[in-house]
Amino acid sequence: MVKRISSGSPFEARIGYSRAIVDGDMVYVSGTTGYDYSRMVMPEDVVDQTRNALATIDKALRDAGSGLNDIVRVRYYITDMADYDKIVEVLGQAFAEVRPAATMIVCGLTTPEMKVEIEVTARIGAGTS
Repeated sequence: MVKRISSGSPFEARIGYSRAIVDGDMVYVSGTTGYDYSRMVMPEDVVDQTRNALATIDKALRDAGSGLNDIVRVRYYITDMADYDKIVEVLGQAFAEVRPAATMIVCGLTTPEMKVEIEVTARIGAGTS
């Protein structure tokens, strides 16, 4: 049975997607930007955006019975290589021990204030196997 997880973001209902899908022991987390959903604001700073995205992802994974340590695949979408060093410092702190397979793409995102988007795949229990 598939379980759908929402972060409460109004974008999920408007666009028609789930923050995460749990299918068996696999968790697929949608691309997640740096919104602070408690205040519905996007910070200007790319470090804050990256931290917010990771916090939203972490919550979705915990709601799925998983966690950041179970991530096996991650895709990063960034809008400006000039932000690379700031972004990877935050990512390095989060994933230094996890070390998932990863891809980083420089691209445009859906609104100009978005500087980073992160999409992950996790396997429940991967972090302890």
